Amino acid sequence: MPFFYYYDPYYILIIIGVLISLAASAKVQSTFRKYNQVRSRTGMTGAEAARRLLQAQGIYDVSIQRVSGNLTDHYDPKNKILRLSDSTYGSTSVAAIGVAAHECGHAMQHAEGYAPLSFRTALVPVANFGSQFSILLIVAGLIFGQVLVEVGILLFCAVVLFQLVTLPVEFNASRRALRLLGDNGILYDEEVGMTRKVLTAAALTYVASALMSILQLLRLVLLFGGRRRDN
Repeated sequence: MPFFYYYDPYYILIIIGVLISLAASAKVQSTFRKYNQVRSRTGMTGAEAARRLLQAQGIYDVSIQRVSGNLTDHYDPKNKILRLSDSTYGSTSVAAIGVAAHECGHAMQHAEGYAPLSFRTALVPVANFGSQFSILLIVAGLIFGQVLVEVGILLFCAVVLFQLVTLPVEFNASRRALRLLGDNGILYDEEVGMTRKVLTAAALTYVASALMSILQLLRLVLLFGGRRRDN
């Protein structure tokens, strides 16, 4: 195979994406650390706040479990489990309560059949398949034919679509969290403002992931999309 096949002039797009992702991750970590030191005036823990929010919305079939790790919080719609990390579950900080409330927002979306969440859930198997096999198909296509290359790029489009659909789901969960924390007397106004900064920083990581996937797709299209025409 000629040497120029190994030269990737568009790798700069990946570097840009990695730098954006690193910056977003550093931002959320530093913001969470800052407001994780601010104790809420109500003294509620993340788990207590989550339980009150769920009950206030009439959701009684979602269990709350503690999981190890830092910021590994997530909602499991299949088993209806709200999993809160060590840094959130027993902490009384405004940051921890904000993160717990955000995950409650996903449980509320699930309970009401929020369309973007349902669409994202349906995309999960396709996106997982695309992330695992799209590059393999593209490489195989360089040997066996352009059709496989195009199928691989199409599969990676599913990954990009999943990342884009994730954005409104996450933004909506944060909006719900911020509104309900104040409405239910869990945080005071100034504390809600602090929590907003935490959730805004967290949202940047999802934006960075979406940009990263878009840049990867652009690189694949530029590298391999016009191969048949060039040949």
